[in-house]
Amino acid sequence: MVAMMFSRFLKKIERIAQFDICNAHKNQVSRSKLYNVYSTVRCYQNGRFVCSSRHWSQSPTRVFGNRVSKAMKNEAQKALFDYLHYTRTLSFIDAEHISKNSPSFVLVLLSKIDDTRKEDISRSLAKFLRYNPINEFEPFFESLGLRPSEISCFLRRDLVLLSDDGVMFENFHVLCHYGIPRGKIGRMYKEAREIFGYEDGVLASKLEAYESLVLSKTTVIKLVTYCPLLLVGGIDGEFVSVVNKLKRLNIGCDWLARYLSERKTYNWRRILETMELLDKVGFKEEKLSSLLKAYPDLVGETAGNKAYMMFEKFHKVLGLEMNEIDKLVIDNPEMLLEKSVKRILEALKFLRRIKMEKQFIVSFLLCHMKLICSSSLIGTRAVWNRSKIGRDELCQIIKGEPLKLFSLACKLNNSRIELDSLDSRNAEKTAFLLKLGYVENSDEMVRALKKFQGRGDELQERFDCFVKAGLDYNVVTQLVKRAPHILNRPKDIIEKKINMLTDYLGYPIESLIESPTYLCYSLERIHQRFSMYIWLRKRDAVIPRLTLGTIVGISNTLFVSYVVRTHPQGPANWENIKKASYLK
Repeated sequence: MVAMMFSRFLKKIERIAQFDICNAHKNQVSRSKLYNVYSTVRCYQNGRFVCSSRHWSQSPTRVFGNRVSKAMKNEAQKALFDYLHYTRTLSFIDAEHISKNSPSFVLVLLSKIDDTRKEDISRSLAKFLRYNPINEFEPFFESLGLRPSEISCFLRRDLVLLSDDGVMFENFHVLCHYGIPRGKIGRMYKEAREIFGYEDGVLASKLEAYESLVLSKTTVIKLVTYCPLLLVGGIDGEFVSVVNKLKRLNIGCDWLARYLSERKTYNWRRILETMELLDKVGFKEEKLSSLLKAYPDLVGETAGNKAYMMFEKFHKVLGLEMNEIDKLVIDNPEMLLEKSVKRILEALKFLRRIKMEKQFIVSFLLCHMKLICSSSLIGTRAVWNRSKIGRDELCQIIKGEPLKLFSLACKLNNSRIELDSLDSRNAEKTAFLLKLGYVENSDEMVRALKKFQGRGDELQERFDCFVKAGLDYNVVTQLVKRAPHILNRPKDIIEKKINMLTDYLGYPIESLIESPTYLCYSLERIHQRFSMYIWLRKRDAVIPRLTLGTIVGISNTLFVSYVVRTHPQGPANWENIKKASYLK
């Protein structure tokens, strides 16, 4: 009876709303407001909420400016969490992650209410969300790492609730349970959306298939996070070929995963082409293994078929024989990097534009390949305008002093250094950087001189700390190039932090390769976090091998929430550890 009366009431309101929409101009009533009333009635009749065709967070909002404090944001996050967890019945972990990792959406929520006092925000937002359902995909996508500007192109008009796309949400959970960080899944959704439409069990089986190649779970996680297309279709045959080659070289793919970067795009066909090219020019088995360890970017950032085109120019345009080209590659393997190929072709084009003789170009390539690979050149016209030198005069200057090419045509004009001499204050530091593989007078050398702090002998002592601790010399070289700040700490501090890692925590020295920023934190912070983690580990309250980034890198609030509170007595012990550290 009550249901029947309520249904009649809704129909009556619907007729009124429809009538008023048609006559809105007579009563000076906003057409859009009446349409919203009508839509809301339809939503209730259908037993669910439906968003309008417009992006919810793009609707007109109040602007807070700089008045949005951290406390206000916290209250808004709490209100969003309560809505998602208690009203929409999302799991605690899902609701918490979404509410804490969608800052732009939270600001939109705050702009919807008039009460800006902390004690009123939570109540006002709860009331607002009760009558204004949100498109749950907006904060969800933002929490996955997508930028707010990217989200609108992934929204669909017919999907509002996360439960509307149960297949996508289930595949998202498969990735989470496998160990892929939630904040990285947005990139996977953007680059390989197909994997979120797989039927039950398909995605898990694909992940297991890559593990069956004798890859560790950590390696698979990095691979599919940075190369999500590996999960599209069948298992990638070109990737399998790369893996098999690495296995035959006794390197393994755990080594490969160590150098993967989210800032790069990986093309396994081109990587395979480069490895085959290296094999053809004389890098066999052990020699190729040593080369890849010294230059891991050859597997991560390769020129592939472009290198063949470069060699073709060497042969057809300059007249180099294949045995000369092979020797050039053996002496300068870095020339196979994509960036190097681009720079070599730039230099070749420059010399040909100023009508330089072939014989000089060949001699220049053979004598100065390392410098060419590390220096970007501007065009000939820009050099003429900059130096006020004509083409013929420029050609004669370079003939007389070949290295003048780099001082005249280097792109980093403001930071160029004269090639005949370096600042004497940097002489020792320069000598150290040359040992690391930097090319003298190159653009990279100029930038490195600014990044590394300390005298050359001090930098060498700090470098030796890692080698003495058990890391391979080439690995330390690559680590230092990737994170130069690790050598900006005094030698005794570096030694203490290494001892705390290996002797106190019991982790292998190789842990630094994944988390070099560990060396940037204070000894006090490291000791407190390690002490707490060891205490919990003895009581089986945490997994036995958390990463250094989790133990030391996360904020105190998150450390307490996710680590300390895993044991009932954890908070009390944490306070004792901090107190003891303070008294000490």
